[in-house]
Amino acid sequence: MFTNLSRVSTRDVILDAAAAVIRDRGLANATTRQIATTAGFSEATLYKHFADKVDLMLAVLRERNSGFTELGQALEDTTGDLEERLVAVAGAAIAFFSVNFPMLASIFSDRAILHGHKEGLHKHGGGPHLVNEAVIGYLRREASAGRIAADADVYAAAALLVGACMQHAFLGLMDWSDRRDDEAAARSFARTVIRGLEVHPG
Repeated sequence: MFTNLSRVSTRDVILDAAAAVIRDRGLANATTRQIATTAGFSEATLYKHFADKVDLMLAVLRERNSGFTELGQALEDTTGDLEERLVAVAGAAIAFFSVNFPMLASIFSDRAILHGHKEGLHKHGGGPHLVNEAVIGYLRREASAGRIAADADVYAAAALLVGACMQHAFLGLMDWSDRRDDEAAARSFARTVIRGLEVHPG
């Protein structure tokens, strides 16, 4: 129960409870009733603060997940050179996927749950594509500034970087013995992507 915490808003108590239930049961199996019970409130109280389950889940990702915050900051940062920025993005993405893969994977086990989740994401303007779009936007700005090739395939570059980070996080959960550590992987992914973006003379 989370209701004994002093000086904590009802919304914060609900978010803490939701994060705990989602971690323990996975997103597909986490119900608003369970979250309300864990928080010590009625379901009606949840809906005073969140429009629906997806709205609550997105708030948990934004506000109870350091990986999400770090990823957002890395994507918005305009300091440093290209490699360091992409290393920061890759490192944050690895951390984000490592934490959230177990929580989110369960929604793919049921077609109806997945359909409802996708509809909810669309309603709230969320979705995993936002990470790719942010990387694409950053790389387009780099191309406009002449720091990468003007004809670079930024869609593919973003997909390769984000996809590699997701796969690396997944392999970490599967305890692959030859898996590189997160920092080394982030740098190698960034450097490999950059090779396909470089301006070539002539």
